[in-house]
Amino acid sequence: MKAIKKYFKRRIWIRPVVQLFFFILVAIIAVNHTQSESGGGGVPFFSQASVHAICPFGGVEALYQYLSAGSFIPKIFESSFILMFIGLLLALFFGPVICGWVCPLGTIQEWVAILGRKLFRRRYNNFVPEKLDQILRYARYIVLALVIYFTAKGAALVFADYDPYFALFHFWAADTAIGALIVLGITLVAALFVERPWCKYLCPYGALLGVFNLFRIFQIKRDEGLCEMDKACDRACPMNITVSAKKVIRDHQCISCMECTTEASCPFAGVVEFSVGGK
Repeated sequence: MKAIKKYFKRRIWIRPVVQLFFFILVAIIAVNHTQSESGGGGVPFFSQASVHAICPFGGVEALYQYLSAGSFIPKIFESSFILMFIGLLLALFFGPVICGWVCPLGTIQEWVAILGRKLFRRRYNNFVPEKLDQILRYARYIVLALVIYFTAKGAALVFADYDPYFALFHFWAADTAIGALIVLGITLVAALFVERPWCKYLCPYGALLGVFNLFRIFQIKRDEGLCEMDKACDRACPMNITVSAKKVIRDHQCISCMECTTEASCPFAGVVEFSVGGK
């Protein structure tokens, strides 16, 4: 219980609130869509909304089909393209805020992490050897390439059969692939040992948005002159980025959660801040 209270008492208190809001919203949409399709009721206004329709990565998956044939692949709608562009625009300005503030799969991994920290304390999030961890972090780019290639080749959502995000909100449905349920289960178990394991190692959408950290407009910056090197920022980072060794956080793994900043974790004013143009 103390760990849960601590999670919601962070000085950037708005982030867990935003995360909870989107988790509940997606859950309601998923349940309502299932009930509408089965004829068991549901709110008519939201009956066409589905997890696929509100997934920005769906637009990325279907982009080749739309550009080459002028059509959508099954289960992908215009809303996916609209959300794709919104996600990319946000990433251009602020980095992968979709990952750190909105994505329900990332949120539930953080909730599981509360138990993981309770069980393993300081060992939590330090089980994977550093060298292996650095190699595994690039695996998600391989996943991204494979998903785009096979989706373009087959003009179908091949990733849905392995997508833990889809399984999270359709685990009760008969058409949910066993592969997706297995990946979801492995992800949640792994989250007991490693914070956000799916985000770190396998998420294709996170891989795409992570590229924007290299040139995003608003950056997370560290003032070396004010830093006392207590490494509170390193311990706060869920993605294991060594913030204390950088002037500007351009790491492709950053999810813009802001947990390393003075507002959240750094005890010294003005050391780690969200800024643009050095201000």
